[in-house]
Amino acid sequence: MKIISLDEQTKQNILADLLKRDPNNYNAYAGTVQKIVDDVKENKDQALFSYTKEFDHADICAENVRVTEEEIKEAMKLVDPKLLEVMKKSMANIKTYHEKQLRLSWFDSQPDGRILGQKITALESAGVYVPGGKAAYPSSVLMNIIPAKVAGVKRIVMTTPPEKDGKVNPVTLTAAHLAGATEVYKAGGAQAIAALAFGTESIPRVNKIVGPGNIFVALAKKAVYGHVSIDSIAGPSEVLVLADETANPKYVAADLLSQAEHDELASAILVTTSMELAEKVSKEVERFVKILSRKEILEKSLENYGYILVAKTLDEAVDTVNEIAPEHLEIITRDAFETMTKIQNAGAIFIGEYSSEPLGDYYAGPNHVLPTNGTAKFFSPLGVDDFIKKSSVIYYSKQALEPVYKDIIAFAEAEKLTAHANSIRVRFENTQE
Repeated sequence: MKIISLDEQTKQNILADLLKRDPNNYNAYAGTVQKIVDDVKENKDQALFSYTKEFDHADICAENVRVTEEEIKEAMKLVDPKLLEVMKKSMANIKTYHEKQLRLSWFDSQPDGRILGQKITALESAGVYVPGGKAAYPSSVLMNIIPAKVAGVKRIVMTTPPEKDGKVNPVTLTAAHLAGATEVYKAGGAQAIAALAFGTESIPRVNKIVGPGNIFVALAKKAVYGHVSIDSIAGPSEVLVLADETANPKYVAADLLSQAEHDELASAILVTTSMELAEKVSKEVERFVKILSRKEILEKSLENYGYILVAKTLDEAVDTVNEIAPEHLEIITRDAFETMTKIQNAGAIFIGEYSSEPLGDYYAGPNHVLPTNGTAKFFSPLGVDDFIKKSSVIYYSKQALEPVYKDIIAFAEAEKLTAHANSIRVRFENTQE
């Protein structure tokens, strides 16, 4: 990995480099995606099934697009019982964590007849997109469905690309069933996002779409935003390890590679105050790359977006972390909890040498759907709040309104909105001035 002494210019260059991975920069694909979205919006099932045949090479129609109970039972028999048990343990942790995020409606009553409040309502429906292909990502299924279930969403729809034989990966399907999906459809890519957003004869539309996907899925979510809500436009995965001389270089190297193996655009960065640690980590990375299975992806990822940055002080290192605003942040310093209090921008924070990033991916309970590409400066992890909406509640009695109605009229007239003013005035037109 490249070892670079940190200064302001270096930091700005790296930030600019990392931002090149932002899905919003892939305009070359936007026209293709918009065409697919418009086609599905207009021609519904016909377009959806046509694209499924073209891209997934599967014969899907109205009769088999929805997964049946029999298919679910068949899938569950194919899953390794040990994996099934691990998934159930993970589910329990995820559910427990997200139940703590639940918020209740509240109302504040005053003696003069005022009642103000906030009504919390779960979304009626949510769509969860799950990537297909050769790999299965049951952890992603759990992380997207469980918070919706905890929030109280009644209709949770999952779409995922079918395999050539028209079936859904059994592990993916099993995870969806266990987590609480109410419907599962065999549809992938931009066409599935369009179907969820606008509805087809076979797939009723939803209120919100969440879940990861390739660039076509990300751009499709961007294209339908406004017709429905979305979680985010996720970019490639990233990890940043903030470490000092007390860190174990072998652990740090292993953790950097755990994200670099995702794809060639993944980013793995070490920010440290120790040149000695930097050099040791670099050597450990080289050693691990030679023996890990995804060697080509690892090498490309590290070549493009892998950095070891050496800062003069811990404060300078922390400032760099806050500027990068990483998706995953590991803190391995002498006083990691104190260091954590200085972090302003990070999707998920892992503290100490035994809290590596995969712990969060699979098991601990916090959501692994996180803001990427610096968006941790203003976005949060996926959670229960993503599946609720809030309504303000306002009640004033005549007794409460009378002392303040002239103030409201004055405000409205200052904005030259006379109908607003009149709406208040008519209620007190017989009141003595």
